[in-house]
Amino acid sequence: MPFRLSKRMSALWTTIRVTIEASWTSAAWWLKAFWIILGTFVLEDATTILAAMASAQGRLAVPLALGALYVGVAAGDCLLYAMGALGKHWHFWRRFLTLPKHEHGHKWFVRNVVRVVVVSRFIPGARLPLYTAAGFFAAPFKAFALSAVSATLVWTSLLFGVSLHVGTWMNAHLAEWRWVGMIGFMATILFVGRVIARFQTYSD
Repeated sequence: MPFRLSKRMSALWTTIRVTIEASWTSAAWWLKAFWIILGTFVLEDATTILAAMASAQGRLAVPLALGALYVGVAAGDCLLYAMGALGKHWHFWRRFLTLPKHEHGHKWFVRNVVRVVVVSRFIPGARLPLYTAAGFFAAPFKAFALSAVSATLVWTSLLFGVSLHVGTWMNAHLAEWRWVGMIGFMATILFVGRVIARFQTYSD
């Protein structure tokens, strides 16, 4: 009985894996780019890892993957800023924001906007509260946007590059179980991000 169950689970996993891989292969380039951009709005790091893994398998061109990731992440950063700015003027929306407690928030963010953007980019889980806070406290948008784009180019390229190398290794050594390794790798990144976000602090 356990052997039959194991065979059924293996067959189910194979079907799911083949379906996912086939969808990457058959989709038009613009549809791939669209899903990557949309994915960055939900789980940025996970989308970056998935795109890198698909590129490692030859199912997604690296320039297309990186270009879509850059656009999606930068747009998402600006959207978070806009959400914070909206919360400043709309009390109903403010209840959905997680804002740091600080007596001189506006002055602090004006003085430290570049540092906040760069540091939070490299600390998984910090973007949501700090980028929305930057918009809420009216940090200079130009400085925010330039810093966000610059930090995105560095961080996204770094995470993509590492994931691409990991994906290449998994393709060579894990065969059909490479997706299991990919899920484990992605879960580790997300878990670390959650832990860091839980212990993050906000001070002068």
